[in-house]
Amino acid sequence: MELQGSITINGKKYEKGDSIPWTTVYPFFLLHMGAFGVSGFFMAYWDKGAPLAFLYLHGGFACLIYIVFYVTIFGVDRVRWMFINALLGLFGIYAQIAWILSLFGKQASDYSPAVHFIPFLYYVLYTFLLHQMLLDMFKARGDARRRRRIDVIYVVVSLVVYTAIWLANR
Repeated sequence: MELQGSITINGKKYEKGDSIPWTTVYPFFLLHMGAFGVSGFFMAYWDKGAPLAFLYLHGGFACLIYIVFYVTIFGVDRVRWMFINALLGLFGIYAQIAWILSLFGKQASDYSPAVHFIPFLYYVLYTFLLHQMLLDMFKARGDARRRRRIDVIYVVVSLVVYTAIWLANR
């Protein structure tokens, strides 16, 4: 993958335009963001819950840092795709949050939209990362035809999964 900005990884400086293996980026961010996302989920939806200000401070700061990394690694154009994911994901996010909360005997409607914001933002950031990983795994980033195929497959599979979860919880 070609970097869209300069970054230091494990003490080694990489410049904009340098190529790095996708395995350098995705395992770290998937694990790191997964851990922060899970902690943010439990802070938001735990019975006692974290104060809303702390939830926003903890999760908001982490998400801001991830976005800075995303722009450096993927570039502004790809980060725009994140917002396409967000629009697509509103349906999926609500269906999945509702499903996960149902495992704990709760409902999404038990919480205000303000509480949902950080878990939803983590979801958007995580699904963006998954989409970028697929583009790199299938070497579609530099091949417009292959990229369109991956994009279409990604959207269709997402809609099928989200619809199945949503229908299962009705």
